[in-house]
Amino acid sequence: MQRRDLLKAMAAFGVYAMVPAIARGADSARKYEGVTLNVSTFSAAWPALIRRSLPEFEALTGAKVQLDTPSFPVYNQRADLELSTQGSAYDVVSVTFIYTSRWINAGWLTPLDEFIANPNLTPGDWDLKDFLPGTLAPETGRDGKLYGIPWVVEAMLAGASRYDLIQQAGLAFPQTTDDLLTVLRAINKKERVAGYITDNHYGWTFIPYLQGFGGNVFHSAPDDLFPTLDTPEAVAAADYFANLIREFGPNGGITYSADQALQALKQGRVNFTDASQTYLAQLGDPATSRTLKTAHFGPMVGGPKGRFPGMAVHALGIPAGSKNKEAAWAFIQWALSKPLTQRAVQAGYGSPTRRSDIDSAAYRSKQVINGVDLAQLSLDAIEQAGKGGYMKYRTVDVYPQVDQQLNKAIALIASGQMPAKQAMAQAQAGTIADLKRAGVKI
Repeated sequence: MQRRDLLKAMAAFGVYAMVPAIARGADSARKYEGVTLNVSTFSAAWPALIRRSLPEFEALTGAKVQLDTPSFPVYNQRADLELSTQGSAYDVVSVTFIYTSRWINAGWLTPLDEFIANPNLTPGDWDLKDFLPGTLAPETGRDGKLYGIPWVVEAMLAGASRYDLIQQAGLAFPQTTDDLLTVLRAINKKERVAGYITDNHYGWTFIPYLQGFGGNVFHSAPDDLFPTLDTPEAVAAADYFANLIREFGPNGGITYSADQALQALKQGRVNFTDASQTYLAQLGDPATSRTLKTAHFGPMVGGPKGRFPGMAVHALGIPAGSKNKEAAWAFIQWALSKPLTQRAVQAGYGSPTRRSDIDSAAYRSKQVINGVDLAQLSLDAIEQAGKGGYMKYRTVDVYPQVDQQLNKAIALIASGQMPAKQAMAQAQAGTIADLKRAGVKI
């Protein structure tokens, strides 16, 4: 398709108008002609959708986009290293939730306020206020400036790919940790389907169980960062959670990434999981999910001390070392403009951050799977996490170190290499050492 034809097609969808004149330049001399933007996010549904629309952005602005989407752990390792050197390898990055405080308050990202306030760079109807307030708060630094625009908000829910097996056992969808054990004992290995799977990023998936058993990561984040990983409550939670993986998981369950767990669920090889709506919504994809007709969903199970669904926000930001900041902002405000986010929702994207998208009929209709409204479940979890304040642990700048210690501890327990008490004591000691090296006074 010629550029003239592409622009006509985009005008029909209102895409052309949303990029400001300074980004477009004159038709004969586009503003960012010759600029190559290096954009990196972790692999997920949203960047896959954006990739399809990149020719439109390139036609509008003249810029070329190199979009890199490695796996979540690989992305985090690369981005953290690059940002810490304030290098210029990336022009746009995904601001990972557990790194928000570290990356923002260390000065590794560019404040976006001036770009947003400049009418020559940002259309007046781009509407920052349309983003959920709870998604903008973590992207705001101690200086009060905004450093990221959220592209996904993840609320942890529970899902079953083969709810029919649970029903055949005469049981209901589990609401508590005791219920979950009852269900898993009844359905594990039925029709060769393993009972349970979870993402092996345990610094994310384990915490709702930790808090549900009455434990926590720190004594009182963000003010008192003394770790509390070896308390009786933490040990009990770790023992329970690791046993789910060991007793009811598939072979090699401790190695499953989020993407691998999702594929196993869609293929019907495993049944119950706790995962974000981003992943669970894909069980309702008629093109790729073999378990569409048997999937069922509910809130995250609650422990003896209550229900604590996790919530995470990932945003697009501009590294301090980028040589193309203005063009990088043009990309961000284009990618997260209303026409593009609406298009993503219409294509089935399950975790929008704009309220207008969440309230749209296109989104709500696709989020009802087998009679369950995932959108409402997610909103309820996001609201609970925002009001409860129990997610504060995750945005302190030293949490990535704790995250790694928890990953090791749960893997050791689930694999049978260490009992829970010993593994969590080791995690506690390792965390204290890591925090002291980081200069934290504990």
